[in-house]
Amino acid sequence: MSQKSETPQKTDIPDNETLVAAAPVKERRDLEDIDAELITPEQIEDFALKDDYALNPHYISLVIDAADRGDGLRLRELLDALHYADIADLLGFLSEDYREEVIPWIPSDALADILPELDDDIREEVIESMHTADIAEVLQELDSDDAAAVFEDLEEDQQKAVLAAMPESEREAIVTSLGFEEETAGRLMQREVMAAPSFWTVGHAIDHMREAGDDLPELFFDIYVIDPSHKPVGAIAVSVLMRSKRDMVLSNLMDPTTEITVDMDQEEVAYIFEKYHLISAPVVDQSGRLVGQITVDDIVNIIQAENREDILALGGVSDIEGRDTDITAMVKSRLPWLLINLVTAFASVTVINAFQGEIVKMVVLATLMPIVASIGGNFGTQALTVAVRALSARELTAANAMRTLGREILSGLLIGGCVGLGLAAVVLIFWHDYRLAVVIAGATMINFTMAALGGTLIPMGASKMGMDPAGASPIFVTLVTDFCGYFSFLGLAAIILL
Repeated sequence: MSQKSETPQKTDIPDNETLVAAAPVKERRDLEDIDAELITPEQIEDFALKDDYALNPHYISLVIDAADRGDGLRLRELLDALHYADIADLLGFLSEDYREEVIPWIPSDALADILPELDDDIREEVIESMHTADIAEVLQELDSDDAAAVFEDLEEDQQKAVLAAMPESEREAIVTSLGFEEETAGRLMQREVMAAPSFWTVGHAIDHMREAGDDLPELFFDIYVIDPSHKPVGAIAVSVLMRSKRDMVLSNLMDPTTEITVDMDQEEVAYIFEKYHLISAPVVDQSGRLVGQITVDDIVNIIQAENREDILALGGVSDIEGRDTDITAMVKSRLPWLLINLVTAFASVTVINAFQGEIVKMVVLATLMPIVASIGGNFGTQALTVAVRALSARELTAANAMRTLGREILSGLLIGGCVGLGLAAVVLIFWHDYRLAVVIAGATMINFTMAALGGTLIPMGASKMGMDPAGASPIFVTLVTDFCGYFSFLGLAAIILL
């Protein structure tokens, strides 16, 4: 993982008149109408970002204008002022044609930091514009985890050429990282690590770090204390080390450490980091030997990726859909779930078909029954979302499943009762039929209770079977609420009204 430069600090932005006069200003103004030529290189950095650190749309327009004019020097000016993370964000906002114009003007010294931040498809475009020797040089500047992630996106023949252009030690690090399964700690870890034997003193450790600086991670938080077999026995925070006397033995400073095995799933790693508030953790192989480390900035990316995946899955779309996803990929992502939904929808149709005689006798039933199913579906989605989040955070387990289920059922009864009374009141106002009001109130309570059951039990069952609860559950929760909504409403109507 490359050392991250400081986030640019924003200052006040000049207004139009001040830009022309090149005089200081007191407050930020809207620069929408400012001519690009009036914004100097010194002012670009402040202009590029809004108050929330998102890219200013007017800045993106300046980049597009410069690309349209073929003004490479202006593009270099506009890019030089940005933090590498903002350049990666900018490329995501541009179309493929404009990226082709902009990529050659990205500062070469920023490429090593930018590549790991890019979406996969955009990263491929950047790499395609680079020579093999340049790619090899960039990979050597990256820590092993980021280098492996970038290398994996290369074509097979390009991978061979890049490996041939790299020193043996760097080549071995990448090959070893790619030997681990995807989405495991072994693939996530960086091999560079600061380790020291327990009998060393603080002075020994500091001197070693100064002498071996090029072989150490560019950014690390802990020093891992190891035994003669290279197994970690403790860790010392760098801040603790720097505050201690030089003759202090490391074994007297170290604290217990939480070890991560190379085959541990990255989601489990993120859970451990979150639960124990870790900044970094050592990674060990099957024999317990120290082989690398994982740091918190990688975990932040994993947590965001997992959350994004769950949110998309709840909507029935896949994680591949991004700003530049083509239509074919979008169709392939969404169509399968909709086809499954089409099949489950016929189950609800069978209920309506079974009660068509009752509907013919009392047409108002056809008007009201979709309301019961629809509002029950909304409550089911609420219960489902809570359950998926709880499962993801390990807050819903066999130990508290019954208590959680009971709470959801009770909430379904209470909320269903409140909503049912509201619907009953509406029915009395418009149809003046208290029996119909009783039917819709009762059906609503029943459907809300079943929605609570389905929204909780279905994701729990999916998780138990090793399926993704976020992806598999929404279709079946919808089936439960539609089926139960129609059946409870039409069934009660048949008993009470007809």
